[in-house]
Amino acid sequence: MPTTTTESGRSSSGRAAALVGAGILISRIVGLVRQRVISHYFGITTAPADAWAAGFRIPNLLQNLFGEGALSASLIPVYAGLLAQKRHKDADTVVGVVGALLALAVSVLVLVGVVVTPWVVRLVAPGFDDETRALTVTVVRVLFPGTGLLVMSAWCLGILNSHHRFLLSYTAPVAWSVTMIGALLWFGGSTDLSALVIILAWASVIGSALQFLVQVPSVLRLAPHLTLRAAPLPADVWRVIRNFGPTVLTRGVVQLSVYIGTIIASWLPTGAMAAMTNAQTLYTLPISLFGMSISSAELPAMSATVVSDGAAFDTLRRRLNSGLRRIAFFVVPSAMLFFALGDVAAAALFQTGRFTSVDAVYVWTILAGSAIGLLASTLGRLYSSAFFALRDTRTPFRCAVLRIATTTILGYVCALHVPGWLGVDRAWGAAGLTASDGVAGWVEMWLLRRALNARIGETGLSRTYVVRLWVAAAVGAAVAWIIKVSISTDQPVIVAASTIAPYLLAFVGAAMWLGVADTLPSRLRVFRRT
Repeated sequence: MPTTTTESGRSSSGRAAALVGAGILISRIVGLVRQRVISHYFGITTAPADAWAAGFRIPNLLQNLFGEGALSASLIPVYAGLLAQKRHKDADTVVGVVGALLALAVSVLVLVGVVVTPWVVRLVAPGFDDETRALTVTVVRVLFPGTGLLVMSAWCLGILNSHHRFLLSYTAPVAWSVTMIGALLWFGGSTDLSALVIILAWASVIGSALQFLVQVPSVLRLAPHLTLRAAPLPADVWRVIRNFGPTVLTRGVVQLSVYIGTIIASWLPTGAMAAMTNAQTLYTLPISLFGMSISSAELPAMSATVVSDGAAFDTLRRRLNSGLRRIAFFVVPSAMLFFALGDVAAAALFQTGRFTSVDAVYVWTILAGSAIGLLASTLGRLYSSAFFALRDTRTPFRCAVLRIATTTILGYVCALHVPGWLGVDRAWGAAGLTASDGVAGWVEMWLLRRALNARIGETGLSRTYVVRLWVAAAVGAAVAWIIKVSISTDQPVIVAASTIAPYLLAFVGAAMWLGVADTLPSRLRVFRRT
């Protein structure tokens, strides 16, 4: 039977998502190694650990505002649309002008950021003592130029993704992580922690430059007419700029939520900030690996569809629903893993040097809180991509504003007051903070879904499908817990290998029996329930 256009499109999208996923997986594995090495040398209860955790978030605002998310949402729909219309020279002109404007804006913001760092640190981490605050200021000032380079790396990613070249753009961060790992291994054994954290910051800057430079040759090859010039501004560039403004505001609102969390966490006992950073490394893995990979692969395809397909809404709805099923199949077991085996995962990845088994349990509680909103956050990414493909950046902004309001109110109460009401240590407020953000994530996703359904028709996951996925994940967790309590060893890696692998196998088997494993390749679905 000949392959239909829809089937071909889905197959192409699946291959693209697989390439994005492979790139992200490689990058994240190296990133986990990086975080393990950082935890080995700094632990989570030292002042330099908190200075790094807070200091890294401040210049990272620049990357998150102007980087991958904002550029993808504003540049790719216009650029991919021009490529779909075979207007390659116009497309190269657009990315050249956008690149020049972006470099100019980022340079100014980096300079301003370095100057105002002391005031920003005092605002973002008001609970730090004077010594930790001073160290954080130094770390932030070193990191700012590297963050500007990461923004330009995201510009390269937008070009490469529009040409469906996903692997390089998502493996480029390996250069950044490897540079930091190398610096810690070289200097870590003989350097005071306060000095070591500054060395780590400089290594981050060098790694940022390498991440940008490894993508440049491919960008120049794919866009042979590209010239960096800030003027004149073609009409298509103005479209990018008009999209960019609301997108930056949306990203800004999301990042404001992150910084509100940082402010609240600074009032928690020493170690809360660093523990949240370790938990975030694990929590963002499925978001990046499944949510980002599928959303990033679908955005160029959906953008081109909206331009060229007369039945765009029907096609968009089919692509969206297919993507939602693929995301849920992988994210539901990830969330259950964090709930049931978060201590096992944290110990296997981070328990070394100054990072102890007690620290692993602490990270587990924060992970469990994060898992509440894991599915919502990943589904929300795909819904946002659908709005971006429709050239609508304002609806995601409005939904993000409501999310931050929810996060702020719940986070303040759950992190700073609920532990006292329950009579537990104040440190457990970090789990309340991440749980609050998870609840806010569900609010945002529901608002996005409702708004999109009103525009293109019914979308989303069936209740039966989701319930069966959670049942399959619960079966896997029960099997893993039986094995966990039966193991006599306390070696973290052995415990993880003995429990997580059976958990995943049991989940897949239960999902096949319940008939919700359609996301897997057909040759693996041999035990489906009839």
